[in-house]
Amino acid sequence: MKEALQKTVKNIKTALPIVVGVLMLFSLLNPLLEGLYLKIFTGDYFIDPLIGAIAGSISFGIPIASYVAGGELLRTGVSLLAVTAFILTWATVGMVMLPLEISIFGKRFAFVRNSLNFLSSIIIAILTVLTMNILK
Repeated sequence: MKEALQKTVKNIKTALPIVVGVLMLFSLLNPLLEGLYLKIFTGDYFIDPLIGAIAGSISFGIPIASYVAGGELLRTGVSLLAVTAFILTWATVGMVMLPLEISIFGKRFAFVRNSLNFLSSIIIAILTVLTMNILK
């Protein structure tokens, strides 16, 4: 029990600076990009998750930071479609890490895995919003 608590505290100490950094970055960039978000993300069921997935693929990071970024995007009016695809690809598609993944697992595996995760994130984003609409 004590060991688990120590690991938890260590993980929080590791994640906290990252979360604070993401919050600060979004706080600085958000006023500049807020108008742009609403032009790019229109609520379209196919374009929004595609753009969100592309943005998430490029913005590779740890999942906890994607939740903060996703919350800020939702707050500015970006659709749940785009944010869901963004969060999923942020954590599962690693364009930044692709060269390392290729060197460890091989080119075919890396491209297949990343492609499947990219496509799945778009499908999951659409299904998530459809489910949320049904539950309303």
